[in-house]
Amino acid sequence: MKKQQIIFIRGGETFANYEDYIKTLKSWEFDPYKERQKRWQVELPEILGDSFDFITPTMPSKYNAKYREWKIWFDKVVPFLQQDVILIGHSLGTIFLIKYLSENNLKIKVKALLLVAPVFDGFDENGREIYSMADFVLNEGKLKNVEKQASKIIIYHSKDDFVVPFFQAEKYAKIFKDAEFNIFEDRNHFLQEQFPEIVKDIQDLR
Repeated sequence: MKKQQIIFIRGGETFANYEDYIKTLKSWEFDPYKERQKRWQVELPEILGDSFDFITPTMPSKYNAKYREWKIWFDKVVPFLQQDVILIGHSLGTIFLIKYLSENNLKIKVKALLLVAPVFDGFDENGREIYSMADFVLNEGKLKNVEKQASKIIIYHSKDDFVVPFFQAEKYAKIFKDAEFNIFEDRNHFLQEQFPEIVKDIQDLR
């Protein structure tokens, strides 16, 4: 049996300009044990097993991400995409996939687009900018193209997310009206070791 292909795009940080990036970089503390922490993203390929072909491209400059750079790199991934691929994005990885699919037409069909803690824009509920999205800005008029390419869209978001406010996912739910919306109360930014719900969803898609 042919393996089910999965492409996973992780998150990153964006800044309005280089000076803001350097200032924030200086303020971050180094944790020598952080890299050892287990995350569901790392454990997922092993949990799913050999019937899945799990690919996680290393996107450029995740600490000062630019859509233009990520697109250049993902364009190199596209020729390897197989029919009925499953695309998964987490945090900034979600808006990248949505922007890419809204502005580009793949030659293959996407079986499912799984969005974990999806980012919609950099504004709060009152319309005030709370963080810069750099060039990760969506053209809302093109978002329907995402639904045309993805047979299924599943959204996962937690009400206590301290990185991406919950109402960001609600914006997607209003646009992608046929999407499956999974709401959690206590998963914050999905930094946990296990994510059994997404495992089940992926297995069901198989």
